[in-house]
Amino acid sequence: MEASAGLVAGSHNRNELVVIRPDREVGPKPLHHLNGQTCHICSDDIGLTVDGELFVACNECAFPICRPCYEYERSDGNQVCPQCKTRFKRHKGSPRVQGDEDEDDVDDLENEFDFGDRDKQDMQYSVESMLHGHMSYGRGGDMEMPQVRQTMLPQVPLLTNGQMDPGIPPEHHALIIPQFMGGGKRVHPLPYGDSNFPVQPRSMDPTKDLAVYGYGSVAWKERVENWKRRQDKMQVMRSDGGMLPGGKDGDPDGNGDGPDLPLMDEARQPLSRKMPIPSSRINPYRLIIILRLVVLGFFFQYRILHPVEDAYGLWLTSVICEIWFALSWILDQFPKWLPIERETYLDRLSLRYEKEGQPSQLSAVDLFVSTVDPLKEPPLITANTVLSILAVDYPVDKVSCYVSDDGAAMLTFEALSETSEFAKKWVPFCKKFNIEPRAPEWYFVQKIDYLKDKVQPSFVKERRAMKREYEEFKVRINALVAKAQKVPDEGWTMQDGTPWPGNNVRDHPGMIQVFLGHSGGHDTDGNELPRLVYVSREKRPGFNHHKKAGAMNSLVRVSAVLTNAPYLLNVDCDHYINNSKAIREAMCFMMDHTLGKKVCYVQFPQRFDGIDAHDRYANRNIVFFDINMKGLDGIQGPIYVGTGCVFRRQALYGYDAPKKEKATGKACNCCPKWCCCGCCLSRKKNRKTKPKQEKKKKKSKRNDISAPIYNLEDIEEGVEGIDSEKSSLMSQKNFEKRFGQSPVFVSSTLLENGGVPKNATPGSLLNEAIHVISCGYEDKTEWGKEVGWIYGSVTEDILTGFKMHCHGWRSIYCIPSRPAFKGSAPINLSDRLHQVLRWALGSVEIFLSKHCPIWYGYGGGLKWLERLSYINATVYPWTSLPLLAYCTLPAVCLLTGKFIIPEQLC
Repeated sequence: MEASAGLVAGSHNRNELVVIRPDREVGPKPLHHLNGQTCHICSDDIGLTVDGELFVACNECAFPICRPCYEYERSDGNQVCPQCKTRFKRHKGSPRVQGDEDEDDVDDLENEFDFGDRDKQDMQYSVESMLHGHMSYGRGGDMEMPQVRQTMLPQVPLLTNGQMDPGIPPEHHALIIPQFMGGGKRVHPLPYGDSNFPVQPRSMDPTKDLAVYGYGSVAWKERVENWKRRQDKMQVMRSDGGMLPGGKDGDPDGNGDGPDLPLMDEARQPLSRKMPIPSSRINPYRLIIILRLVVLGFFFQYRILHPVEDAYGLWLTSVICEIWFALSWILDQFPKWLPIERETYLDRLSLRYEKEGQPSQLSAVDLFVSTVDPLKEPPLITANTVLSILAVDYPVDKVSCYVSDDGAAMLTFEALSETSEFAKKWVPFCKKFNIEPRAPEWYFVQKIDYLKDKVQPSFVKERRAMKREYEEFKVRINALVAKAQKVPDEGWTMQDGTPWPGNNVRDHPGMIQVFLGHSGGHDTDGNELPRLVYVSREKRPGFNHHKKAGAMNSLVRVSAVLTNAPYLLNVDCDHYINNSKAIREAMCFMMDHTLGKKVCYVQFPQRFDGIDAHDRYANRNIVFFDINMKGLDGIQGPIYVGTGCVFRRQALYGYDAPKKEKATGKACNCCPKWCCCGCCLSRKKNRKTKPKQEKKKKKSKRNDISAPIYNLEDIEEGVEGIDSEKSSLMSQKNFEKRFGQSPVFVSSTLLENGGVPKNATPGSLLNEAIHVISCGYEDKTEWGKEVGWIYGSVTEDILTGFKMHCHGWRSIYCIPSRPAFKGSAPINLSDRLHQVLRWALGSVEIFLSKHCPIWYGYGGGLKWLERLSYINATVYPWTSLPLLAYCTLPAVCLLTGKFIIPEQLC
């Protein structure tokens, strides 16, 4: 999209389109990381022993386990290997546990509690061990071991008692490296096969079953064949750079677990990890909840069984209020039962999607900034938010910033024009010196040592020059604000003398201006800048524009026509990006092959600047953002809080979450193979009844209001009994009924990975963009009902997230070490009370609507604990009524001389 196209304004209904004012890489390099063996329990590096060798916990099967997990299994676990179930033996430097006295190994009394020198030795041998000390577990002949080849010829004892199993290839016989070879007791597959290799007999431990070792058993041959098959598939994946045939990353069977798969290189590891809260911290809290429930049970048993006859009305009122308080407490506590934390790996994301010498494979992101009144939301604050977005640490060709001006203010338009010019100097400065945060207002006022970690001599000089540039930029913005205080009688006019189209806030055409783009936006160093697009939707009298929710839906449609990124990030105009890697943090969840397919959005916590030390107005909301949201993340995900959230575009379109495919082709093991009855007959019956069930299922889907109007599979296959033209016509009508009459937008909804048609011209895209932001576009469509931000409440954020969870999606709560976003909090009591009142009003609107979580969404994908959290968020304003009644009871009792408890207890 060209940045020189000028301001495009028009109305699709009036057939107007006017161009008002035509005017005038170095990407992040992939991190090189050495490939290392990782633990199959916690995914951390296995590490080295005190002798500088790769740590091997189990001497029998060499199952990869790191030292901390090994120590935990010995001290607090079952003390056996997870794979071969052999008891762990004590290694040098490990504390003794019960049962170690029976072992015949040499005592290590002086070192068994000493771990002080391990880190120094790990640092000394880390590089050498990473390059040459890899275990060959699961890799077979992929690794060369020249030193072992020279020394292990005739002295290698096999684990098959000297008998060559014909079903096991010679190269897969396991061996134990003797102690004199320097490797200790470590199990390896034989790195080569030689028919002349002498086989020396070795007696096995008669107390152990042969299957414990995993060799010589009947299943060993099948395991070897499966291992070879997985190695072949992995080799194909490595050569092609794609996924395994099963569809899951590193899982040939496609079921997502793959416990026997060998670990792959760093780039193929999961991009995030779920870390449950330690039991020592969460179990006391759970115990207190259970104890309180028991106490509540005895309390209500007494209160209900001992009524006060002479003050029955007061007693009944008090009991009803107490029951309501108990239910509110239960709704608030149980969603916190399973809190979790998450950790991301940004280096793995770069290694996987940003390979050196190749274009970045990271997904594109469209960022939305919404503003209404520039006098209440200062343009300087909005400008800082936009600047932090343009300077984000992400490929510039993958970032597009859309600013929604729902007030059609010329002040916002001119301020954004100044911002685009200043960004050409600010963005290269941020990326050159890697500064944080990248909002200039907050960067220059922070009270820290700005020279920390800065080694370039030119930094001080360029920082002073940039601060001067920013101060001049602030003066220009302040001049615009001062000029806008008094509106001329004839309205605002633009620099070329054209009247500003938004002079009438309630009656104006749609406006789009591309300030920065591929062909018209370069910084002072000549590098490309992200897109920056100004959008003001059309407004006409007699139409319901649905406030912020309607503005966000307009941005969804405009961005789909112009850029169509598969992911969206929305922030309020006063929430700037405090962590330049925030988008990468979200992509660690969205682009993870094992987790991301079912994630509808990644929510970041809200953090604020300018809060006093005592937080007198409770703006930090610590209980909600640091406790409740973590608990929801352990169930189905946090609720959407309106800002600082990365969405999957397909989830906003009202699609159901992808369902896990059931394994097919499994044989029945309940009867012998020669048996043709029993389960086989039941399977035949299921086949016969399957078409009828499918017809009923399709019919019920069409009757369900909350279900999507169409299914992509049905549209692609067509309708039986109707030719292709009529079928495509019916499909097109279904699309138009759902998304509106824009063929460009409808076609974009079918592109899961985003993108726009290559043959589309900028003029045609702008014309279509004006069409999709017209005030009548949403009439007789599903926008605001099933698609996009949901209408019907001033707290559209809770309602939108609730609808997504009802469709089976899950959300993620991401808390980076550096806060991702920071915003402005209310600084006085009246603003804070107005904010809380608006939240309460929105919850009451949801409670009285059809989308109330008490009765909506059953039979979908919403989990019951997640439903309890939404019920709690909806009914909490009603607690004010029983609270008010309960607080007046003592005064009534004093005035009447009657009490709500029996007199014998008074």
